Order: sequence, then C-alpha cells, then structure tokens
Amino acid sequence: MDVATIVGLVVAMAAIFVSMILEGGSPMSIFLIPPMLLVIVGTFGACMAGGTIPSMKTAFSWLAFAFRAKPSDPEEIVDPLVKMADKARREGLLSLEAAIDEVEDPFMQRGLQMAVDGTDPDDLYDILMAEVRAKKASAAVGASFWTDAGGYAPTIGIVGTVMGLIHVLENLSEPDKLGHLIAAAFVATLWGVLSANVFFLPWGKRIKYLAAMEAAKMELVIDGVLAIQAGSNPRVVATKLRSKMTPAGPNVVAEAA
Repeated sequence: MDVATIVGLVVAMAAIFVSMILEGGSPMSIFLIPPMLLVIVGTFGACMAGGTIPSMKTAFSWLAFAFRAKPSDPEEIVDPLVKMADKARREGLLSLEAAIDEVEDPFMQRGLQMAVDGTDPDDLYDILMAEVRAKKASAAVGASFWTDAGGYAPTIGIVGTVMGLIHVLENLSEPDKLGHLIAAAFVATLWGVLSANVFFLPWGKRIKYLAAMEAAKMELVIDGVLAIQAGSNPRVVATKLRSKMTPAGPNVVAEAA
C-alpha cells in the first residue's frame, strides 16, 4: 500500500485545523451535520444523476484500488519475462508450459499461455491490447466520477450557504442568534470547497495516474510476450523493456497527464 494518499489527506486536514486554531477558532465548529450532509449526499446525487449505478460502483472500486495500490517494481515485470525468453530460446516455446503457473501476474500468464498455444502474433496483440483499453476505459469512468464530484461540491456548498442565509433573514428579529446562524451558513461553502480540493479532485487524479501505470505495465508485458514468441535474444528483450522505463516505473508521464 502506498501511503502517499493517506499522508496527503492527513497533512491537508492538519494544515486546515492548525490554521483555525492559530486564528483562535475551534476545528469542531465546522463539523455541523446539516451542511456536511448537504454537500456530501448532494454531490453524490449530482454525480449519480450524470451517470449510472454501475459507473458509481466502478468509481468506488477504483477508489478502493487507489488506496490499496503500491508502487510496482519494474523489475517484477522484466525479470520473469527475461527468464522466460531465455528458457524459450534454449528449450523452445513449448517448454514454457510448465513454468507459466509460476508467474504471479495474471495478465502475463494469459499472454504467455496464448503464445505457447500458438496464437498468431497479431491476434495476440489485439486480444491483450483490448484488455488494456478496457482497463483504461474503466479507470476513466472511475476518475471522471470523482473529478465531477470535485466540480459539483463547491456549487452545492454555495447552495447550502444561500439556504443558511435565508434562515438568517428569517431570524432578524433575534439579533443574538445571527452571528451563530451566519457562521453556520458559511460552513456549507467551506465543506464544498474543502471536499472538492482535499478529497474528490486528488482522488480522481490518483486514479488517473495509477491507471496509466497499470496500462503501461500491461503494454510492457505485451512487448515482452511478443518478443519471446518471436524468439528474441534474452538480452535484447531486457534492453527493450528497460528502455521503456523511467526510474519510477514504466513510462507513464504522457498517459497520466
């Protein structure tokens, strides 16, 4: 698990609370159920209105993945492929049949199995790339849900503030309550902006980045499997795969942008 998301959320919330304390306020003053309920439930409702139930399930699945995912070591991809390339070159492609079960990556397993089964290289590429495109499409749906939430939340927060100010105007005859009511009204705007910029938009960005990494890793596997099927030299396979990596992993800069 990569702790960057959790640490980032903790740091952002700590900065907000510490700033409030330094200004003489109380962090507990923003934890008001009505504005929080309006912003969170209202935002989810707006997102659902613009999508479907399956798309919402996809969004939460990708969010769970975003919290669980850990940075992958590129060598975890390269090493097994190079070993398979060496074995196939020395003993033939069919010799990989028994070794495929030892491969941990399911996508790599499927690719190697198709290569051993004699699948045409063009068909193998098309089938595996279809999986890559499907993963990208699924991630796009998941990320879009949270980025949309980041767009809706501030506006819904403003709606909550307007509703609060209407309540203030209804109580002008009780001046002693006005300060509290006005402060409570603006809490909705606070939660709208806070949830968008601390939660929803960063979650969408993280899903996009992790999906790009996953897709790049899968494309790396495809290159390796095709090279093995073609009988390439293991050193050539290793060089080809490593040339497509950045120090942080497969080259995903363009895809994640």
